[in-house]
This record gives sequence, C-alpha cells and structure tokens, in this order.
Amino acid sequence: MSHSVRVDKTIGTRLIQALSLGVVFGALWAAQHWQPEADTRLTLVAALGFLLLAGTLSSELLETVRLPHLSGYLLAGMLAGPYIGHLLDHATVNALAPVNKLTLALIALAGGAELRVASLRSLLRSVSTALVLQCVLGFFVMLAVFMGLTPWLQFTANLEFGAALGIGLLWSVLAVSRSPSACMAILSQTRARGPVAEFALAFVMSSDVVVVVMMATVIVFARPLIEGGGLRSLDDLNVLGRMILGSISVGTSLGLLLAAYLRLVGRNLLLVILALGFVVTDLMHYAQVDPTLAFLVAGFVVQNLTQQGEKLLEPVQSISSIVFVVFFATAGAHLDIPLLQSMWPVALALCASRAISTILIARLSSKVVRDPESIRRWGWSSLVSQAGLTLGLSDVIVRAFPDFGSSFRSLVIATVAINEVVGPVCFKYALDKTGETLASVERDDQAVEGAS
Repeated sequence: MSHSVRVDKTIGTRLIQALSLGVVFGALWAAQHWQPEADTRLTLVAALGFLLLAGTLSSELLETVRLPHLSGYLLAGMLAGPYIGHLLDHATVNALAPVNKLTLALIALAGGAELRVASLRSLLRSVSTALVLQCVLGFFVMLAVFMGLTPWLQFTANLEFGAALGIGLLWSVLAVSRSPSACMAILSQTRARGPVAEFALAFVMSSDVVVVVMMATVIVFARPLIEGGGLRSLDDLNVLGRMILGSISVGTSLGLLLAAYLRLVGRNLLLVILALGFVVTDLMHYAQVDPTLAFLVAGFVVQNLTQQGEKLLEPVQSISSIVFVVFFATAGAHLDIPLLQSMWPVALALCASRAISTILIARLSSKVVRDPESIRRWGWSSLVSQAGLTLGLSDVIVRAFPDFGSSFRSLVIATVAINEVVGPVCFKYALDKTGETLASVERDDQAVEGAS
C-alpha cells in the first residue's frame, strides 16, 4: 500500500511540475507579446527569474528518464532562446554574461578546496601517470581527430592549414578537460567510498590545474597561427611565465586572506564570494592574472594550509546550486541551433573519439603503474563528463578569438551536452559495479546478515 501511495505522489508531483513549467513559459510569452518594449532592467530580472524556474523544473522532469540536471538547464535555455522559442533575445542573453564569471570563480574555488594533499599522496603514482598520459596522448589524439574533421566544420572549412591547426590546438585542450562538478555530484549522491571514487576525485581535481596552465600556454602558440605572423621573440613566453607565477602568487595571498576572514569573522560569506566572483575577477583580468588558476590555488591553500576548508566549501556549494542553473541555461540559450544542425555529426564524432581515447589511455596508464583491478576496469568512468570548467575555458577562447569564438563555443556546448548526459551515467554504473556506493554496501551487509 505504501508503495502505491509513493508512486501516485511521484506521478502527481511530476504533473504539477510539468504544468508549472508550461505556466512559466506561458507567462514569459505573454510578457513578450503584451509589453515588448519593457525596461531593460525589468527584462533582465524577468529573464533571470525565468531561467531559474524553467531550468529547475526541466531538470526535475528529466530525472524521470535519469538524465542529469545540467541537461534540463541547457534544454530550458535552448527552448526559450533566440533560436527556437524567441522568448529571450540576444541582448538579454548577453546581458547575463556576468553570471559566467561568478560560475567560473566558484568552480575553480571549489575545485581547489576539494584537492586534498592527503588523498593525492596515497594516489600520487597512479594520478600523476594518468595525468601525463591523458593530457599528452589525449591532446595529440584529439588534435589529429579535429584536423581530420575540419572540412566538415563551417568555421574551419575555408581556413588555411595553420589557422585550422591553431583552432585544433585550442580544441584539444578542451578535449582533455574534465568535470569536477559532475564528479562531485555523483559522489555526493551515491556517498561512494573506495579506490575508484578516490582516484576519480584526485584525478579530476588535479587535472583542473594542469588544463588551466595548458590553456594559457596553448593560446600563446595558437594566436600567431590563427592571426598570422609568428612568435617574434620570447616576449610572449615571458608574459606567459609572469602570468602563471602571478596567478599562483595572487591565489596564495587570496587563500590566506580568505582563511583569515573565515577564522576571525566568518559572517556574510555569500557576499564575500559574490564579491570575489564579480569584482576580484575583473581586477585579476586587469592585472593580467588568470582568475581560474588563481582561484584554484586559493581554494587549495584554504583547504591544505589552514583549517578553514569546510567553512569555505559550505557557502560555495550553497550558492553554486543557484548560479549553475543560470549559467547552463544561458549556455543553452546561446546555442546556435542552425549551426548545430550542420555540425551534429562532427560533434558526435568528436565525443566518440574522445571517449574511446580516454578509455584506452586509462587502461594503458593502469597497466603501467599496476593499479588495482577496479581502477584498471573503471578508472576511466569519471573522465567522460564535461561541464562548467570546459564551458568556462571556452569563454576564455571566445574573448581571445572573437572572430570564430561563437561558432567554436556552439560546438563546445554540443559536445559538453552529450558528454554530460553520458558521463555521469558511466561513473555511477562503475561505482555500482565495484560495490563502492552506499546502496551496494547496504546490499552486501544484508546478504551477510541473511547468510548468518
């Protein structure tokens, strides 16, 4: 009887959510048609509220078919965006861009705070070997795949080889990026403990740092290929070195200041984080400091050099649940649907190539260091997902190369959407198969009790 009531309640809840989603879309449609010339600030507030509600409701509805919440956020933005529903125009979507800065700062700060030295030390050999092989072999494999597909991409089909190679270098960095948010979401949901879960956490968080440095380095070498000319001197490399060292220095100082604030004050943390995301990020750009690397270092310092790590993670996680909805819904609204109609086969080919190369390289890495059997078989499972970090890095590319940046980002969003649907499913399945999830442990305990 109780089971039937639970099913009825679940169905009723889903129906109410679907009806509410229709009402939200209907309200925005009515506002657009009845008052098309509304004040810009009012339009922006309405768009923000709509994306929060529609993204949340869509994600809840997609749970019924076991799709991740991020797919719901993207879908809501796509349906309301300027290419499908025309409920949000380009100007409104672009006006929400500051949310991207806050999201990128939160991802980096949380990623650094989740990177614990104790976990890294026990998995140092496995993680370091996997990082080198995935970032080097994976980079060149995806570069070769991208170059082979350039004739089928509108924004590369008519380019000279050098310019296409420069874009391929940028793509290859994004291809070796992972998703800290997806990894943490699955581990939080399953409360998994074991070799695969520990390896996933250590690898994904460590790879953040590597990929950010790789992106800064590759932009230096890709720019002359794309824009013409060459490295006229070592000045570009000197600037890169100063940027990396400056980012580490600023991040260390910021981490110590955050730790001191958390210990001595500890109030209004949400306001502090908002200030970091909106104000400090702009100051870092002005000072030619990479915000992502700086925030990663700051989170790492707070977690490992002080005792304030958990105090930092709590407010970051609470605000992330809201900011991520707007971030991914806005990304969905930015999605150039006509362009994707012509490039979806390429997006699928890139995703499939990335997944296959990731699995094969992970098997090779595990064989080299003689990982435990569970990591040998399933260590790759957390590396398929992509989400906020990849989209954030694509924003960096858009700012650096505006001529092709929007088309490039549409392809990124398409591949991220596919990887974000497939990746979490693979990771959870692997954790279930290895018996590391809480549900698996409880089943084993029950089996032992029954046998006794």
